[in-house]
Amino acid sequence: MELRKYQVEIAELAFEKLEKYKFVYISVEVRCGKTVMALEAARLFGAKKVLFCTKIRAFSSVKGDYETFGFKEHFKLTITNAESLHKALNDYDLIISDEHHKYGSYPKPSKGQDVFKTKFYGKPVICLSGTPSPESYSQLYHQLNITKYAPFSNYPTFYRWAKDFVDVRQMKLSHGTINDYSLADRAKIFKIIEPYFITYTQKEAGFTTTIDEEILEVEMNNKTYALIERLKRDLVIEGKDEVILADTSVKLMQKTHQMYSGTVRFESGNSLVFDNSKSVFISARFMNKKIVIFYKFKSELDALKSVFEESLTTELSEFNDTNKSIALQIVSGREGINLSKAEAIVYYNIDFSAVSYWQSRDRLTTMERKENKIYWIFAKGGIEHEIYKTVSDKKDFTLSIFKKCNKTK
Repeated sequence: MELRKYQVEIAELAFEKLEKYKFVYISVEVRCGKTVMALEAARLFGAKKVLFCTKIRAFSSVKGDYETFGFKEHFKLTITNAESLHKALNDYDLIISDEHHKYGSYPKPSKGQDVFKTKFYGKPVICLSGTPSPESYSQLYHQLNITKYAPFSNYPTFYRWAKDFVDVRQMKLSHGTINDYSLADRAKIFKIIEPYFITYTQKEAGFTTTIDEEILEVEMNNKTYALIERLKRDLVIEGKDEVILADTSVKLMQKTHQMYSGTVRFESGNSLVFDNSKSVFISARFMNKKIVIFYKFKSELDALKSVFEESLTTELSEFNDTNKSIALQIVSGREGINLSKAEAIVYYNIDFSAVSYWQSRDRLTTMERKENKIYWIFAKGGIEHEIYKTVSDKKDFTLSIFKKCNKTK
C-alpha cells in the first residue's frame, strides 16, 4: 500500500519542521490518516527507535499501518498508552503523541502531562490531534509545554503564560469567586505557534462525506420519571438495601443524567438497570443492521446486553470479522479507531464533553463513504436534549448550564 499524495506532502512538511524545530503538531481532521503521516515523518527523520503513545483500542490499527506501509523495515516501533507511559524507557529517538489534546487541562497540568514532560522533555516530539483546543485556546499551553523544543517552553507556569496571553476574569460560583482563564488571545497565540503547526481538513483531503443526524425520542417507564422527580424534590431515595443520593448539585446532575437512560449508581458503588426502554427501542428500530452503539455509563452496557445478547460485541476485531454490532463507551471509542463497517452510529446516551460529540460521530468516515447516519436516542422530556444543544455548539455541558435548565422547567 502507498500513502495518498496529501499524506506524503504533510509528512514531508512535518519532517522539515522536525529537522528545524525538533517539534511539530499535526492538527489534521479525523480519518485523514494522522498515524501514517507521523510514521512517514519518523522515517524521513531517520529515527531508529520510535515510541507511539495512543489509546489501547488503537494499538492494532497503529501496528497495522506500521507493518502494511513498510515502516517496519526502517525503524523499531513501541506502542504504549498514556497510563503506561511512566514505564517507558528513555532511549527513543522520537516520541509520537496521539490524541495530544488529552494534555489540555488548565490552569493546572494533568498527571499524565507531568509524566510525559518529566520523561521526554529533551526529546523530539510529534503531536497529533484533530481537536487541539475545542473549548479554549488556553488548552494549548500544557500540550506544548511537554518538550523544551516546543513554543512557550520559556514560560515556567501556566499562570505566568496567562499574564501575556489570557484575559483573566472573575467568575462567581456558589462557594466563592475564582479566576476564569478561558479567554485566551487566539491571534497572539497563533502568531507564535503557527510555524510548528500543520493543519488540514477532510474537505482539503477530498472527503465528501456528509453527516446526517436524527434525534429519536423514547417514552421511558412511568416509574423512571417518578423516581427522577422524587430525587429532584428530596435529593435522596432510600431503598431497602441501597441509597440514591444527590446531596450536591453535581451529584444531582450526574444522577439525573443516568436515570433518564434507565440506570443508576448507588452510594455503595453498585449499579442497577431499572428501565431498559432504550435498549428495547434500539433493538427494534435497528433490527438486522450492523451498528455502533455508543453508551456513557457502564451499566448501560448491561442494559444493551440484556436485550441484544450474542448479537452484540465489545471487541473491535469481532465487530470487523462478523455481522455483530458493537457497543463502545463514548470516551474510549471516540478516538483512534475505524468503525466504517457499520451502517450507522446510535447513541444510547450523550456525553457532557464537546470533544466526545465532535470526534465520536466521525468514526464512520472514509474517503469513499458519502453519508454517515447518526441517531441520538433521547428520553422524552429528558436532560439529553439540553446536553446536545450545548455540545453541538462546541461547549461542554457544565453544572451552571444544568442549573439554568432546571430553573426554566
